[in-house]
Amino acid sequence: MLAYMQRTTVKLPDELDARLRHEAERRGTTVSELTREAIEAHLGGPRQRRKLLAAGVAASGHRDISERIDEILADEVGRSR
Repeated sequence: MLAYMQRTTVKLPDELDARLRHEAERRGTTVSELTREAIEAHLGGPRQRRKLLAAGVAASGHRDISERIDEILADEVGRSR
């Protein structure tokens, strides 16, 4: 996390705000952190890039990773959205 963060106010419809707060509580995180994650996933921020890089270097025990890399990366990108 950065040492300094810019505070931004965002206006949300009540239903979206309720969903956001529910999801943050379900994950055990803050609304701010979940919002940052969503924005990074949408804009392709540094966390998404790290996930994609890690997908290629982790030892999974599967022998067909090199043959399925496009499918695996597409799944990872889809999950982050």
